[in-house]
Amino acid sequence: MANVILFDNEVREQLLPLTYTRPICELRVGILTIRQKWEKWLGKGYSFSYITQDYLAEKYPIDYGKENYVINGSVLPSEQLCSLIRYMDFNEAYLKGDELVVAKLDERQFEKLINDEEIHELKGVDLEGTQYLKIDYPWDIFSINGEAIRSDFELLTKGRKSQPLSSTNQVVGEGAIFLEEGAVVECASLNATQGPIYIGKNAEVMEGCMIRGPFSLGEHARLKMGDKVYVATTLGPWCKGGGEINNSVLQAFSNKGHDGYLGDSVIGEWCNLGADTNISNLKNNYAKIRAYSYPQERFIDTGLQFCGLIMGDHSKTGINVMINTGTVIGVGCNIHGVGYPRNFIPSFSWSTSNGFMTHRSDKAFETAELAMGRRKKPLSVQDRLILLRVFEDTAKYRRWE
Repeated sequence: MANVILFDNEVREQLLPLTYTRPICELRVGILTIRQKWEKWLGKGYSFSYITQDYLAEKYPIDYGKENYVINGSVLPSEQLCSLIRYMDFNEAYLKGDELVVAKLDERQFEKLINDEEIHELKGVDLEGTQYLKIDYPWDIFSINGEAIRSDFELLTKGRKSQPLSSTNQVVGEGAIFLEEGAVVECASLNATQGPIYIGKNAEVMEGCMIRGPFSLGEHARLKMGDKVYVATTLGPWCKGGGEINNSVLQAFSNKGHDGYLGDSVIGEWCNLGADTNISNLKNNYAKIRAYSYPQERFIDTGLQFCGLIMGDHSKTGINVMINTGTVIGVGCNIHGVGYPRNFIPSFSWSTSNGFMTHRSDKAFETAELAMGRRKKPLSVQDRLILLRVFEDTAKYRRWE
């Protein structure tokens, strides 16, 4: 069996805070995570592992052998790219400019790679003209999400038959709608004219929901009554959606269960947006939006007119919280109170009437255990060690300490 090793590169720093708690390839874009896409595209005969940060390596280990495909974790597979990979020779590498996309290495060469030794015999081939999607910044996730949903939908549903759609629903147009086993959709308005609608296994769309594709509702996820969902939106497994959601990605196990607007945003895992939390995604002067860059330690131009919230895992907002355009919230934060909080909130921050204080790691663990316990998921020792490392590494941003 060949080994596929998905690696993190310098893009990982640009994708913080989402990559504090996972390798790049574990990010969800479209219906599937990047790793899941590669598994589906390449098919049987491949095992998958990771090259990632040391503190993530126990949860996301590396495995290699005689035949190894080292693939850039920020690259999404395509038919053209996968065809090229299947015909690669040993010592061959595909590059896009100076960036490595994929290399095929034997065991000796791979050991050189992970030991930071130079592989002199490696032959580079430029991939100019090859079509595929890639993420470099957090806002790329929602920017390409519609296209990624369409691609994943075709991949997952090809040659398969959808579960029947109840006659209580109103369907607009003749676009593709697919329900997995156990999915429940009743008294909803479904418009797949602009893109497909995918409802995952045991997911539920409650009465009165209005959905425009492309849209994906993950396994065991739920849209609450009267929800309004616009194009290019993904709610990952076990997520809850409510209110108004547009062009946003909730990774998994996160809730926006009440009224309030969420647009052009990426929400990590185990997050909760309180009732009437509203996200601004457009400036009043229509100017391009700036957002915080971790590697540059300053705000940079996203090049986008629409950009809402980037939120790391295990962060929460209280009721009636207002979030400004281009806000970046780290891991393990608790945000509440009146007025707009700052546009960059470091990990493990707790808002107060006088600003911020540190959200102690022991208290953050208590909350995480309770939240994960509701989904019968444990906060493992590995998870605790990862969060402790994030707590330590992000102390420099909590300037009040």
